[in-house]
Amino acid sequence: MTDRARRPVPDGFLWGSAISAHQTEGNNVNSDAWLCETVVPTVYAEPSGDACDSWDRFDTDFDIAADLGFNCHRIGVEWSRIEPEPGRFSRAALDHYRRAFEALHARGLAPIVTFNHFTVPRWFAARGGFEVADGADLFARYVERTTAALGDLIAYATPFNEANIQRLLILLRGGTAIGATAEEMLLECARASGSDRFSSLLFAPLARCEPVMLDAQTKAMAAMKAGPGSYPVGVTLTMQDVQGVGDGHAAEAVTTAMYGPWIEAARAADFVGVQTYTRVLVGPAGQIAPPAGAELTAAGYEFYPQALGATIRFAHERIGRPILVTESGIATNDDARRVAYIDAAVAEVRRCIDDGIPVRSYVCWSLLDNFEWTRGYKERFGLVHVDYETFARTLKPSAHHLGAIARSGLI
Repeated sequence: MTDRARRPVPDGFLWGSAISAHQTEGNNVNSDAWLCETVVPTVYAEPSGDACDSWDRFDTDFDIAADLGFNCHRIGVEWSRIEPEPGRFSRAALDHYRRAFEALHARGLAPIVTFNHFTVPRWFAARGGFEVADGADLFARYVERTTAALGDLIAYATPFNEANIQRLLILLRGGTAIGATAEEMLLECARASGSDRFSSLLFAPLARCEPVMLDAQTKAMAAMKAGPGSYPVGVTLTMQDVQGVGDGHAAEAVTTAMYGPWIEAARAADFVGVQTYTRVLVGPAGQIAPPAGAELTAAGYEFYPQALGATIRFAHERIGRPILVTESGIATNDDARRVAYIDAAVAEVRRCIDDGIPVRSYVCWSLLDNFEWTRGYKERFGLVHVDYETFARTLKPSAHHLGAIARSGLI
């Protein structure tokens, strides 16, 4: 972007970065993910362990975000800490999150809160998770209790992170099952839990899970709207740019498979959170590989920041709700490529705003290098480098770069 091309963002535009609870807090021992990471066999490359120790270092992290010039921060609360056993809510955990939210406000950072970022309590997984109909009511109970304690401090909220994540994972697997190792991992988790089942959201069957999650979305929204607090409640979706290639391509079929009923669910929300990283090319027979010679990120997908403009436009045309970009980022060890990715993605936001699309935020994934689920700690998405031995935080040039854009108020 050149200075000549930059113009002010709309009033109230939010600049920030994101984290999730399990990926950064560390020692989330009561969650399904912790158990999945530690049984044998497992599909996880390594356990999350101490992660970034953000449970005890959140003040440091928030200082960094505020000093960069951001005015919002996307953060998760962890169900398994708040309700470690069924019906037993931890006042201490809720107080911890209240202190964290107060710390955000004290630094001028509006909390964008995610109530579920893939992980659930171990007890919930051991009774069938979201595969059991009353799982929606149990999730809504947790949201109600958490909202009662924290709702007055929330600026925006979503029940689920990437509510359609299971659909994306099915597409990435080419429609195949989760695999024998994942099945064995879940069996070991069930045995360790003294149960005949164990349902971890990232590995759960879509047909049984999705209807319950849709019910949970509706009931959780109602619990948030009951107060305290008054804030927009949305749906965040993984929204990769689906592009058709050649005559008779199957792009629309892939699009339908990626979103399913979540487009309609998002229409009932106050906003849609767009979370975009790359594009998906689709020919007549389905997905095809990136073009020969295309640059790939450290996560193995195509470097294609232009995808964000396409998904914002898709959300505007098909959903029609105000849009928050709640995740946009890149896994790379070359921070110059992160700077280039940010510039190209932010330019897409500018074009969409110029076309009258109500884009309200740009939130980068992630503030910190962190635990990337089954892939462990190898991939680094952070604006801030984390030394996983000392927990030292070191700002990368990309952090200062995005901070300068945010402080200028121009894109």
